Amino acid sequence: MNPYISFTLLFALGLGTTITFASHHWLLAWMGLEINTLAIIPLMAQLHHPRAIEATTKYFLIQATGAATLLFASLSNAWLTGQWDIQHMHHPLLTTLITLALALKIGLAPLHSWMPEVLQGLDLTTGLILSTWQKLAPLSLMLQIQPTNNNLLIILGLTSTLIGGWGGLNQTQLRKILAYSSVAHLGWMMLVLQFSPSLTILTMLIYISMTFSLFITFKLNHSTNINSLAISWTKMPALTSLTPLILLSLGGLPPLTGFMPKWLIIQELVKQELAPTATIAALSALLSLYFYLRLSYTMTMIISPNNTTGTLPWRTSTQQLTLPLAISTMVTICLLPITPALMASLTL
Repeated sequence: MNPYISFTLLFALGLGTTITFASHHWLLAWMGLEINTLAIIPLMAQLHHPRAIEATTKYFLIQATGAATLLFASLSNAWLTGQWDIQHMHHPLLTTLITLALALKIGLAPLHSWMPEVLQGLDLTTGLILSTWQKLAPLSLMLQIQPTNNNLLIILGLTSTLIGGWGGLNQTQLRKILAYSSVAHLGWMMLVLQFSPSLTILTMLIYISMTFSLFITFKLNHSTNINSLAISWTKMPALTSLTPLILLSLGGLPPLTGFMPKWLIIQELVKQELAPTATIAALSALLSLYFYLRLSYTMTMIISPNNTTGTLPWRTSTQQLTLPLAISTMVTICLLPITPALMASLTL
């Protein structure tokens, strides 16, 4: 793609999210979401492959549906109350409608089924943008409206953690596994969103760091399925030894960084007298941890078969560990000891 066009599209991506972040008016927020959607569509379709075009079409239809529902609910709210302010959403039906529209846009279960199919049709760089940056604007609107129907967020959160873990068990394609991982992590954010918005933001930032590390690792290894992980040690031995730690951090295994948000969220749910919800969420994390363990086992303990279809690439050029990847990997692995300082800042 022409670098000027790439710059324009990436600038529009940033602009759309910034407009939604900064807006108090529903029309401005909707406009930011639309700019975001229109900016990423050319990036998704740049491969000129039938799967990429199919994924782009699915994504456009889903996002258009979510945006139309959101615009309808905000127009109805303005008609009933005379208010366009985002924080003046008091009608329970309209608040529920907007929550479901935003859940559809970010891929929360049970409105998640587009996410694995779309991510599977994209390259890893565009998939990284879709899994991280594209979630920020709808999540910021969810934080602002503070849905009055608390049970809806709990149901969305628990369903997402369960389906995100269950759906990834039977997958061999890495991009689909990462899509279900995204669904599960968003579920954890929804569980605590109404009780501690700052903890939701912290969880999102840690999730972005972990996902960035994993996507870039797979991109450097040219890995798209589980079988290709078995030969990654011939390409990047140092990074192959670190990748299991990134995977286990995504699964929430102590003493890695990914354990911190799950620990704090479970603690907050217990404080709110939602111990059964916390128990179900913690057990659902075991499902996710299983397929992360399977990926780790494949990378570190399986020797690729030396046949015509799986010949080891002995003479490939070795990739260097880039600085952003090194920083995000360190954050993904080593942040747990500063949890008390983060907890103190969250309570301020």
